[in-house]
Amino acid sequence: MNTSRGRAAAVIVVLILALAWLMLDQRDESNPVRDAFSRVVAPVQYVLKQGARPVAQFFGELGRLSQLRAEDEALREANIALRSQIVALQEAQIENETLRRQLNFKSAAPNYELLSAEVIGHDPNNLLRYLIIDRGSADGITRSMPVLTAEGVVGRISEVSANSAQVMLITDPSSSISALIQRSRATGIVQGYPGDELVMRYIPQGDTVLPGDMVLTSGLGGNFPKRLVIGQVASVEKQDVAMFQEARLIPAVNLRDLEMVMVLLNFQPGELTQEK
Repeated sequence: MNTSRGRAAAVIVVLILALAWLMLDQRDESNPVRDAFSRVVAPVQYVLKQGARPVAQFFGELGRLSQLRAEDEALREANIALRSQIVALQEAQIENETLRRQLNFKSAAPNYELLSAEVIGHDPNNLLRYLIIDRGSADGITRSMPVLTAEGVVGRISEVSANSAQVMLITDPSSSISALIQRSRATGIVQGYPGDELVMRYIPQGDTVLPGDMVLTSGLGGNFPKRLVIGQVASVEKQDVAMFQEARLIPAVNLRDLEMVMVLLNFQPGELTQEK
């Protein structure tokens, strides 16, 4: 009961103070009620304002942090997309360069019917004696057909299925190509040699062979057409008592990095020199 009366009295006091405040304000006179209230409330307002400022700053920082995280995520996704585009453009440039070289080679040899093929496999023993390409009998490929790039000879078709074929590389010891030295016209036989190299054997002792000489197919034996690049002479082994001299060659084609090759369709070679 006393509590109810106290609350009612407090309400009446507040109402009287409010009315007094309004009346004094309307008379444009000094308002002691207002001034007294302001003196009481102002410190409280200041304390509350100062106390609320760190809270507002905290929530403001949270909002900015959330925004920065969203912006960072957007930048990260844009960076990933940009890197993917760069890689795709680089791959397209490499592929276009390969195709351009092939087209230039085809233009320089209009009598050749060349079929482009992609390398899809290689010797799993890392000896690099053969490659697998994505063309087969369904594309008109048959055994013994020459395989080339714009840089030179790669090898010959050794096995064929409907949609793929195996290419025996010129570095395989079973490979044998009739060849000549471009500068001196000296002839011999180029065979595979361990270590991804080639050796040119049966070069007449009296013929001149020097390091740096280019070696081409001679067309003899019917395995390859004439004047295809095989490689370059790296060193010469010559013995006075021997009938022939030999030359170590570096293949013109980097066989380990091949991605695209060309199969010569309209050349009818003889059988493989040696079956595997």
